Amino acid sequence: MPKQAHTEAATHHETAAKAHRTAAEHHEKGEHAAATEHSTKAHAASEHAHKASSTAHGKSAAAKK
Repeated sequence: MPKQAHTEAATHHETAAKAHRTAAEHHEKGEHAAATEHSTKAHAASEHAHKASSTAHGKSAAAKK
């Protein structure tokens, strides 16, 4: 079960990273509305990643006991 939780967290981290990169590309092109939209998506994905990581770490700790 901890492996599945870590995999879910990793997926959210990857989604956040992709959205951050896309936002940066739009900012570089001066497309600030699109950049803001992708930044918002990145922030949401980061929050999901953080929650999933916390859950995964809790499950890992519980499995070690």
